Amino acid sequence: MALVVICGQPCSGKSTAASCLSEALLAVEPKPMVRIIDETSLHLGRNQSYADMTVEKNLRGVLRSEVDRSLSKDSIIIVDSLNNIKGYRYELWCLARAAGIRYCVLFCDTEEDFCREWNKNRTDEGESSYDAVIFDDLIRRFEKPDKRNRWDSPLFELFPSKDGIKQTSEVISEAVSYLTRKVDSKTRDIRVLQPTIATQPAHATEANSLYVMDKATQEVVNAIVEAQSRGLGGSVGRISLGQQLPTINIQRVVGLPELRNLRRTFIKLTGQSSLSGPPPPSDADSAKRMFVDYLNREIGTS
Repeated sequence: MALVVICGQPCSGKSTAASCLSEALLAVEPKPMVRIIDETSLHLGRNQSYADMTVEKNLRGVLRSEVDRSLSKDSIIIVDSLNNIKGYRYELWCLARAAGIRYCVLFCDTEEDFCREWNKNRTDEGESSYDAVIFDDLIRRFEKPDKRNRWDSPLFELFPSKDGIKQTSEVISEAVSYLTRKVDSKTRDIRVLQPTIATQPAHATEANSLYVMDKATQEVVNAIVEAQSRGLGGSVGRISLGQQLPTINIQRVVGLPELRNLRRTFIKLTGQSSLSGPPPPSDADSAKRMFVDYLNREIGTS
């Protein structure tokens, strides 16, 4: 349904904004499914997550993967993190585009002095806060969102140090309207991102089926070659592949070139039949059963 990226300096009011937005969304009828994804929900600490560039990169990867798994047409996902790198916001935008949903950025534009004061207050009260060195580094590297960038648009700006953050804030209400309003032929100001060829997910199931088919048939061929090399492929040879699989019954020695030709023909025939019928099997045992049946018809005992 939608992806909301909360953006701002450390201790700028992002979590409060995410909470207020979530509550405002849940006050709408019909109530949408809303989930906040942040470091805390993934059991990640503030200082540990930004201790160095490698750890921070891993954090972004974890958050991005969780967002990717959570996106759907039926839920609103709120990413409550710094999201301070424009390249990372672009990656999140790409996830929304691939999912074919709405997207927006909610920016907590708070002056640095207020962020420092709020971080100090957290420390004094024993709450989770940033170490001074990490805080200074994050402040320095922050890349402010720009509504001219497609990955920063539409941009809803909050000013927590001036106006505070409330569920009834005008900006929160505007964001809720954008995220929940129905789209029809007359709607002009709401953008539902559309997947492109580059972002559409590959047909993983079909690709996986072909891979499984290729690997399974090769294992059957290897079993026949090995059995014959041990003298088990006599005039009426029986080659077992396992308890749950049929037995290969061959009445003559079959050379590797012939087995390869039979395997190629079988894969080709299976691929052709899947164009007008069911797809190839996606599990190895089913693929092996089909191939063994084919071999028994072609070179097996009558």
